[in-house]
Amino acid sequence: MCGILAVLGCSDDSQAKRVRVLELSRRQLSLISLAFTLRHRGPDWSGLYQHGGSYLAHQRLAIIDPASGDQPLFNEDQAIVVTVNGEIYNHEELRKRLPNHKFRTGSDCDVIAHLYEEYGENFVDMLDGMFSFVLLDTRDNSFIVARDAIGITPLYIGWGLDGSVWISSELKGLNDDCEHFECFPPGHLYSSKSGGLRRWYNPPWFCEAIPSTPYDPLVLRNAFEKAVIKRLMTDVPFGVLLSGGLDSSLVAAVTARHLAGTKAARQWGAQLHSFCVGLENSPDLKAAREVADYLGTVHHEFHFSVQDGIDAIEDVIYHIETYDVTTIRASTPMFLMARKIKALGVKMVISGEGSDEIFGGYLYFHKAPNKEELHRETCQKIKALHQYDCLRANKATSAWGLEARVPFLDKDFINVAMAIDPEWKMIKPGQGHIEKWVLRKAFDDEEHPYLPKHILYRQKEQFSDGVGYSWIDGLKAHAAQHVTDKMMQNAEHIYPHNTPATKEAYYYRMIFERFFPQNSARLSVPGGASIACSTATAVQWDAAWSNNLDPSGRAALGVHLSAYEQQTASANAGVVPPKIIGTLPQMMEVSASGVAIHS
Repeated sequence: MCGILAVLGCSDDSQAKRVRVLELSRRQLSLISLAFTLRHRGPDWSGLYQHGGSYLAHQRLAIIDPASGDQPLFNEDQAIVVTVNGEIYNHEELRKRLPNHKFRTGSDCDVIAHLYEEYGENFVDMLDGMFSFVLLDTRDNSFIVARDAIGITPLYIGWGLDGSVWISSELKGLNDDCEHFECFPPGHLYSSKSGGLRRWYNPPWFCEAIPSTPYDPLVLRNAFEKAVIKRLMTDVPFGVLLSGGLDSSLVAAVTARHLAGTKAARQWGAQLHSFCVGLENSPDLKAAREVADYLGTVHHEFHFSVQDGIDAIEDVIYHIETYDVTTIRASTPMFLMARKIKALGVKMVISGEGSDEIFGGYLYFHKAPNKEELHRETCQKIKALHQYDCLRANKATSAWGLEARVPFLDKDFINVAMAIDPEWKMIKPGQGHIEKWVLRKAFDDEEHPYLPKHILYRQKEQFSDGVGYSWIDGLKAHAAQHVTDKMMQNAEHIYPHNTPATKEAYYYRMIFERFFPQNSARLSVPGGASIACSTATAVQWDAAWSNNLDPSGRAALGVHLSAYEQQTASANAGVVPPKIIGTLPQMMEVSASGVAIHS
């Protein structure tokens, strides 16, 4: 995953401005330090193009055509310039539709400038992939900016006092130089000719009308397999993230089944590598190990301690650019794992984000009152993914020069899954329909099983829970040592927007505001009441939830097998809770090195 930065229509075209743009492009790709010396999003190449008062900068993570695909990219006469972050999976098909064009590189992103030449601004919907790009037409100094359908790649837009428009993959490319900046909406295009945004992504489900297509397990299975197979496009070593839950296990199973015979297998071998992270003896580690053994992957298991995670929190918040509690909880182990994966020489991983939003997989969906509300909730969750799981998956991995691909968020697959009559997605324990039953059933193949039955029907674990329950408990205990009751009493005055409701949230907010003190930055983060990752609307599905607001899956009282209410009951019955030593719950013996690798 690369990083882009563009300054368009700047009144200053001096050498000093060029140096400033290059400095900013490096900053958004650097680990926080006094010297900003460690680049992460694009460690393989830096490129900068200037035309008058417009600048396009690119920091490259080379995945496709590493030898010649450096950016910015151009059309034949170099009148059209593009800087792109992402992957275009159907680029070979698109090249065939452009027979009169000459391509300079084998990069998948090389098609964009030529598509613009052929179709003007209306080509974006032809792209199948994840992407953010800025295209400058030097013939009339016009430009367009576009972001992929769901917002898998991050993108922000800002405005300078001189009338310039700024585009960046990260907030930190804008926050010092723009008067105002905000999240660039997914599925949208900005055109300088019209002077505004318009939505290019208009799927049938977006209006939230209730669909009625009957459930066909084979149609759903085939759509997902196609989504995974197209993401095997790579010229570098890759693997899969495997938590042992349903989604990542299906990604691994389909990848392992179809890897043989691909170009990737010929280059890097037909045995798939899988990666998992967790506290010692966590639910995810055990389940992932079993899935890896079943699939025959080369499995890499990374351990971290609660203290390792707490020590990384400031770096995580700087990179992820949020103060949302559940995002930070889940980003931290992923951030630690990404560093280890990159150290092994891997540059791309396939991951399972998006399934819970599409199929109503979070545990709070057990309380959905009817199919209409369930469907509307899934639509709202998909539309908000760019602020939560997409942001986490992209930025936690890009922090270390690692790219994450997410087949559940394939446009064609979403269309198939969201067209299913939502009655099939309703959770009906009496009929054996647990969360995501339609997905589980689609891969329940008796003759050629994809996964062991108990893995296929394992209860949902949110990533921040699955890595080890003491992780969240440890974060809360740590935050309580740094945020006093008196600080909480004044929270609404200190932070009137998205006022933190817990000490943990207050702790994260303090760190975020230190890195990003601008009002635009705090407004870029979503807020509102949530239970087990729900929207504020879904909190109303159960009256008891309003008194137990927490994004952890264990807050879904009466649903999660290890819900907080059961822990409380155990404590009252005399079961000893985790012992608190200092500020952290001590759940295991930890070596001095903290993080260990077992391959």
